[in-house]
Amino acid sequence: MVAIRNFCFDIGILKEEQFEIPIISVGNITVGGTGKTPHIEYLIRLLQKDFKLAVLSRGYKRKTKGFYLANEFSSSDQIGDEPKQLKSKFPEVEIAVDADRRHGIKMLLASGKDIDIILLDDAFQHRYVKPGFSILLINYNRLITNDFLLPSGRLREPASSKKRSDCIIITKTPPTLNAHAKQIIINKLNLSKLQSIFFTKINQESTLPVFKENPIKTILELNLKSPKIVLLAGIANPLELKQFALNISENITEMYFPDHHSFTNNDILNIISVFKNLSGNEKILLTTEKDAMRFQNFSDLPVDLKNLMYYIPISVEFQFEEGGIFNQKIAEYAKKNK
Repeated sequence: MVAIRNFCFDIGILKEEQFEIPIISVGNITVGGTGKTPHIEYLIRLLQKDFKLAVLSRGYKRKTKGFYLANEFSSSDQIGDEPKQLKSKFPEVEIAVDADRRHGIKMLLASGKDIDIILLDDAFQHRYVKPGFSILLINYNRLITNDFLLPSGRLREPASSKKRSDCIIITKTPPTLNAHAKQIIINKLNLSKLQSIFFTKINQESTLPVFKENPIKTILELNLKSPKIVLLAGIANPLELKQFALNISENITEMYFPDHHSFTNNDILNIISVFKNLSGNEKILLTTEKDAMRFQNFSDLPVDLKNLMYYIPISVEFQFEEGGIFNQKIAEYAKKNK
């Protein structure tokens, strides 16, 4: 079915719509775990000084329907955890959600907001919109050349669909990635001369409190020697979170949930019970930034628990000192098409 749908787009039976405003799409063809949100954040930081930005996302697992333009009070239930994360970090950026990206773009343009560029989050499969610049993310740990279509593998569509991208980023690469390993991947992907390829790694930053009213802003300020950690995660791959937690303590109780899990009251009661049953006073709850957005919906948590909940922000860094080349490519597209 995917192949037939793509063929219909390729020959023009199904129509892609182009817009006059510059549109940069960031997406993947793999189910979960390629790092879309930190790459969207990278683009925001790169462009926000010179352009008025909007981000349009699907708003996965939100409880609202249709087009929704976020404000500072929007919850993850209203817009989804990743858009909530973006709005919290970049309040000056317009964040909107709509499963129909074509409709969402038209609503943004009709909103009266001052917008120079639209970033499409997770939109590689949404071919009714023709982006001006398309970025395809591929997880280093699960290259599309070694994968299979669902349900046998994790591909949403054939690996050959990479040809629709202008730029490919191999994400979550090890810090030790060398030039030889880089070239092997480039050879496997067999890109066209018009396509560029980059490699990024994940940087984990200093922990921050889940709840802003927490008077203690970092775990370091707690002066804990080897605390007991309840590790909470509702993401595709929690192993990276665990590796960071091991830098703090090896005494870890793991509580993992499905990706984008909507925490229930029973989940919260179970988490509270597990935490309280840990002996001693030196203990913390550690989670991801995406999960932190969902936990903020439970503002009536016990204060002593809220004050011990922290998350780990992440960012991306380009390998091989090629960030400047990528930045220039994006800036040139944005300025040329503004």
